[in-house]
This record gives sequence, C-alpha cells and structure tokens, in this order.
Amino acid sequence: MPAHPAIRVTLTAAERHRLKKAAYGHKTLHLARMRAQIVLPRGPGRSNARIARETGLHRDTVRCWRSRFADGRLSALADGKRSGRPAPFTPLQVAHAKALACQLPAERGVPLARWSCPELAAELTARGIADTISASTVRRWLHQDALKPWQYRSWIFMTDPGSGPGPSWSLTCMPVPSNVSRSARTST
Repeated sequence: MPAHPAIRVTLTAAERHRLKKAAYGHKTLHLARMRAQIVLPRGPGRSNARIARETGLHRDTVRCWRSRFADGRLSALADGKRSGRPAPFTPLQVAHAKALACQLPAERGVPLARWSCPELAAELTARGIADTISASTVRRWLHQDALKPWQYRSWIFMTDPGSGPGPSWSLTCMPVPSNVSRSARTST
C-alpha cells in the first residue's frame, strides 16, 4: 500500500508552544504526549508511515490524529467523552435504598425486627423503587456509607427535611451516648 503524505498542518505560535510543551513535558499524560508528537511538524513531505515509524505508532493512528487536529485544532486532541455502560440505578434510587435501610422495618409496615440486605432488596423491588436488584448491590451501597441496618443501633441515618426524596436528602449523625466505651462504638 503506498504511503500517503501526511495532512499538511500549519501551526500558530501559540499552538506550536502548547504542542511542544505537551510533547516534551515530563508531567504530560502519555496519550497527550503521543498526540502532540504526531501533530508537531517533522519536516516537509513526511508521510504518515514515516511519522508512525518515528513515534512507534500505527500509521492509521497517525492519520486519524493529524486529520482530527486539522479539523478541530488543539481541542480535537483532547479525549472525547466515552459512552460506557449506563448506570443501572439512578442516584435517587440509591438514596431511597439507604433511607429505607435507616428506618426500622416496623415503621414501614414490614414484620421484621431488623433489615438484612436480601430483605432490603426484596422490599425495594416490592415498592417499585427498582425493577430488580440484588442483595450484593444493596450491601455495596450500604458499605459505601458505613450503614449497618442489621445492628441493634445505627449511628448514621438519613433524614428528609423536605417533603419528598431528592436533592434535599441530608446525612445526619446521631450523638454517641457518653456511657458507651470507645471500643464498643467502633466495633461491628
């Protein structure tokens, strides 16, 4: 396959300065450094294949980044937003789960003394807060905020100062009684 000449890139003084700083800076991220080295001119008539050999990259990578720079200048060299997998649960659903875990089951009309993670998962599904949810997901959410609803006394609980769930949720800590020893407060 014949080597095509690289896209001709003319740089302003400011762009050249920023690219040199990125290409040869010691604190530059590796991807930013490689992209800057691809775009910096390496002499007249250099092909993408030759630039690829000099940088140790594939010629398609060189072609892609040089054309992206020609279209969008410096901003085109930045990482784009990655799509990734969408979050299976909304922050509001997580807040509902944590708030439910901080209440006694009897307050919600459930005939239990304490919540367990499987019971919380079943209750969240029954109330329509989540379509399906596993006990391990509930356990992970509770662990993030050190919530242990299966213990006799939970020292951290959610309160709702407003009328409904949403941005008004706040985390409130209960005072520790003075007659409880420090080791009893930190034990699980």
